[in-house]
Amino acid sequence: MKIIVVGTGYVGLVTGACLSDVGIEVVCVDIDREKIRKLNEGILPIYEPGLEEIVHRNAQKGRLKFSTSIAADIADTDAIFIAVGTPEGEDGSADLKYVLAVADEIGACLEEYAVIITKSTVPVGSSHKVKETIKAAMARRGRHIPFDVASNPEFLKEGAAISDFMSPDRIVIGVESERAAKVMEQVYKPFLLNGFRIIFMDIPSAEMTKYAANAMLATRISFMNDLANLCELLGADINQVRNGIGTDPRIGNKFLYAGIGYGGACFPKDVKALMKTGEQHGHPLKMLEVVEAVNNRQKLVLFHKLKKVLGPDLQGRRIAVWGLSFKPQTDDMREAPSIVITEALVNAGAEVHAYDPVAMKEAPKYITRAITYAEDEYKALEQADALLLLTEWREFRLPDWERVKDLMRRPLILDGRNIYNATELAALGFEYHCIGVGALSGK
Repeated sequence: MKIIVVGTGYVGLVTGACLSDVGIEVVCVDIDREKIRKLNEGILPIYEPGLEEIVHRNAQKGRLKFSTSIAADIADTDAIFIAVGTPEGEDGSADLKYVLAVADEIGACLEEYAVIITKSTVPVGSSHKVKETIKAAMARRGRHIPFDVASNPEFLKEGAAISDFMSPDRIVIGVESERAAKVMEQVYKPFLLNGFRIIFMDIPSAEMTKYAANAMLATRISFMNDLANLCELLGADINQVRNGIGTDPRIGNKFLYAGIGYGGACFPKDVKALMKTGEQHGHPLKMLEVVEAVNNRQKLVLFHKLKKVLGPDLQGRRIAVWGLSFKPQTDDMREAPSIVITEALVNAGAEVHAYDPVAMKEAPKYITRAITYAEDEYKALEQADALLLLTEWREFRLPDWERVKDLMRRPLILDGRNIYNATELAALGFEYHCIGVGALSGK
């Protein structure tokens, strides 16, 4: 079987690498010649645990190739995945220009049946646009090659994308013909040996499923963050509340952790895109408007806590920051809370010294204010008036607390991810603040 994956970003590269790892011949295509040149040299454009090993292994065996041309490799191709970016437009909608550009190129060179699969996150109705674009490109050259379109949204978690792809809890596929369904079954058969299931549905429903899933998860996060802020006022502990409601099987315990808000490439963009879709069809999604508003407010909660402790004037204060990426196990800085927090700190006159195990190279592309990037977590602490924990990397979970205390000017910790034990830190002489724990609880 031969597959083309167009786009070598996060979704495209993971998809191509994992498909090649089960024996499928895969060509990953991208118009960025420099990116393709580096991939052919074994240099990956993203960080994802385990991905580099898979790419190198399959490239060496000839199962995974990288190219700048769809036309050069389209012969005998069974399926073409479109996995290019759908950036947020000025009005919040998903911009389909890259998706449709790929569709046009496919229509200009397709000579035999293939299934064209939209892997990019796209609004409902996008696959129809892809189909019409391919047909129009074929018509320009007087050709009418049979093909099918399909929707196969991705549900990869950054930091765990390889295991998610190799051992999926479900594979959602929207198809319009039995022939397309059989091709998709063949593509995913190697991943179904342990009983993982394909959920076939119509294409519009598959497109909506992706947005609905991310919007639901974002909603849970914002709900818990809003509740956490109320817990602080009432003297309750959001961690205990989470345990209390998470054991209810109707609710479950996933995505119930209070913190400083969600970020990344998916949740913020997909929530806005779904809101825009509702608006365009005369059905405003009021709940998601609140979800987004709560999230935007939550990103500054730790900053406001700091000002309550140190006073409103942060001029000359030295603030240590641990973690910059929007979550652990990734270098992704898109919509990371650290961007908002560091900007607020610098604007307030603070001197920020930050460290992240992986995202140090990416961070300056997103953090436009002048901050100092430390060589390690302890260097960031020197003479600090406070430590802000923004990303719960494993190496931050059990630091040398005596060393931390000796390095800091003031032993003040503000935990944006609730990973530390308040009682233990108090016994060590630290002043500790987290999210959603009220003063009346004694913590």
